[in-house]
Amino acid sequence: MKNVVSWFSPARLQRPRGLSKAALSWALYDWANSAFAVVVIAGIFPIFYRDYWARGQPDDEITLSLAVANSLSSLLLILSAPLLGAIADAMGVRKRLLAACAVLSALVTAGFAFVAQGAWVVAASFYVFGVFLFMLGNVFYDALMVNVAEPRYYDRISSLGFALGYLGGGLVLAFCAWMIVRASTFGFADETAAIRACFILVGVWWLIFSVPLLLRVRERRNLRGGVRRGLGRFLETLRLLRRHPSAAWFLLAYWLYIDGVDTVIRMAANYGQVLGFGVNDLIAALLLVQFIGFPATLVYGRLAERFGARRLIIAGILVYFLICAWGALLQTTAGFYSLVVLIGLAQGGIQAQSRSFYARLVPPQHSAQLFGVYNLLGKFAAIVGPLILGLVGSISGSPRLGLLSVGVLFAAGLIVLVTRVPRDSAV
Repeated sequence: MKNVVSWFSPARLQRPRGLSKAALSWALYDWANSAFAVVVIAGIFPIFYRDYWARGQPDDEITLSLAVANSLSSLLLILSAPLLGAIADAMGVRKRLLAACAVLSALVTAGFAFVAQGAWVVAASFYVFGVFLFMLGNVFYDALMVNVAEPRYYDRISSLGFALGYLGGGLVLAFCAWMIVRASTFGFADETAAIRACFILVGVWWLIFSVPLLLRVRERRNLRGGVRRGLGRFLETLRLLRRHPSAAWFLLAYWLYIDGVDTVIRMAANYGQVLGFGVNDLIAALLLVQFIGFPATLVYGRLAERFGARRLIIAGILVYFLICAWGALLQTTAGFYSLVVLIGLAQGGIQAQSRSFYARLVPPQHSAQLFGVYNLLGKFAAIVGPLILGLVGSISGSPRLGLLSVGVLFAAGLIVLVTRVPRDSAV
């Protein structure tokens, strides 16, 4: 495993021209925390939750409980991200708050290994706090991008981060799948014991690969009166957005379309199980998304440098609208894997270019504060999206109709982006 990690680490990749070691160390955090995003949010947790912790519950109730858990984690972010982002800006403690979130999230992730069968309330509670801390950490992580790269390199460094995340998350998921399938080879009594070990592995991976960012990325601290200034900055947020209307309109568009992206990520495994696809197909699909996403995200970054991040975001939204429509009509395994390929091509690109485009719209001295709003609105949408899918599916009796309803949010986001955010809107 050590040899595999060293081979795929950024040290073995050709450093993109113009990017510092600090920038590469920053991007490596995506490699670290994406193991949680893939294994816990998108992959093994939803499957294990349905088959082990919530076993015996009706399908629609399991889907709804997962939707509620996702919504609660987003609500916690709403209540904390803008204020903590403002304090992080004022005190220069983005990196320290990121470290705290990473450590606590990793511990919660490892804690899944000790949740007993049938204890779905405990498992869902761990999930709520783990996802909340993961998202809160990303507020400070995203804000640190302006400390490690010049604006002309934002597209490239943001794409590199997401690409490394897809590769790292895919490697961890592949290793976890190997452990589960060959549980006895690894010395586990059964698949359940192997799955429990996967959660511990994710926590350890997260901690280890967070170290380069903590060592190499620098920011100036200013502790005197930091909390008071942070509260003041919190109150200034709306005024800042009024002075930067393009950023405000982009946040609205982002809130709408990233809802659909997050809903697909968080609810796809559960949706696939409801439609009758097997666990092996679902894990294979997640692996395919990760390893397609790695080169696709890098290509997105290069295309954005040539055609502009805004155009690439628009293209990604259109692809996701197609994904919702196609997924609602899904019947065959071949169609399922074709849909997975589309997701892999679009997912990392739309995430990376949204982050880099927004970084151009905000003043660097207020980056954590305004990235707090960025993450706030993005995750606020995650309150609405999973609930739309869960409630529409439950009321109509058709999970397909639930997925199709998510397409409305992509359409609304596209309208706002095209009509209200100009191409030449950078700070």
